[in-house]
Amino acid sequence: MTRIVPHQPMRPLWRCRNCGAEWPCQPARLVLLTEYRNDRTALLVYLSTLMAEAAEHLAALNGHARPANLHDRFLNWARAR
Repeated sequence: MTRIVPHQPMRPLWRCRNCGAEWPCQPARLVLLTEYRNDRTALLVYLSTLMAEAAEHLAALNGHARPANLHDRFLNWARAR
């Protein structure tokens, strides 16, 4: 029997447990948009919280240098169009 692994972040690397892409990967984004389809503001608050956590983790792993693309990676895709 095949075990289904959800597209969740693998901390502290912030890569997807399923596909290995930077999290939130495309499948995770689709799930999040579906879950928060009626409350985009709550989605952005949630993603902002995770972005702050990811920034701390990734900075610690990278010699305290914060990755430059976190805003695009966590928030830009989720804004209302």
